[in-house]
Amino acid sequence: MFRASPTQGIALVTGASSGIGRGVALELARRGYRVAILARREAELQSLANERPNAFYVYSCDVTDRALVRATLAKIEAERGSIALAFLNVGTYFADREATVDAETIMSTFEVNVGGTVNCLAPLTEFMCLRKAGQIAVNASVAGYGGLPRSLGYGPSKAALINMAASLKLTLAPYNVRVQLVCPGFVKTPLTDNNKFPMPFLMGLEAAATRICDGFERGGFEIAFPRRMAWLLKALNALPYAAYFAIVGAQTTAKRRD
Repeated sequence: MFRASPTQGIALVTGASSGIGRGVALELARRGYRVAILARREAELQSLANERPNAFYVYSCDVTDRALVRATLAKIEAERGSIALAFLNVGTYFADREATVDAETIMSTFEVNVGGTVNCLAPLTEFMCLRKAGQIAVNASVAGYGGLPRSLGYGPSKAALINMAASLKLTLAPYNVRVQLVCPGFVKTPLTDNNKFPMPFLMGLEAAATRICDGFERGGFEIAFPRRMAWLLKALNALPYAAYFAIVGAQTTAKRRD
């Protein structure tokens, strides 16, 4: 199965203007990749590019615009060469209010997290399947393993990506396209800085980027970290619903009281 290296083409990182996307783009550049960085905020992308001259190619693009995404990825391939490795990281998070189902917020979350990923996958899989070579990593979250309080949009959107990545792995394997799933726990980023609740096993951005890029090189399907948090949540979700609700409900209620 194909495993990307800097000699086989460029890397693509979406949502690269901040957070995990920015960290992974820097780590890939450190490992010798030329990296096409894509996000809406061109100024932040240019700031990143200035940190390592000649390593980054800046492309401003809103991933929710399907036609623009297809045109932009085609332009990248035409101008910079084959995309050997794609890290589809773009995502957003809106905290749900207590006892409220906000339809607009939930659907906006799906539009970015799921729709934005799908809009990138459509042209990428065409390019890679045609040349029978490529590696795609989809950034989900351990929050997608099971239902959590006040996560009516974010958690389910990440669950959809987990299922989609597993389906893609089976679908694209005959075309020598490797599919990977990235499931981080809490990572210190501008997004998590807004959280008003405890974040167990919080990991620094550089450490998280290293874990992700090490996973790209190893080539296994799931890159999940911190391991303690990932395995704890996997174990909880293997329980019958009655036990799961009792444990998670008790823990999260206690945290809100604290």
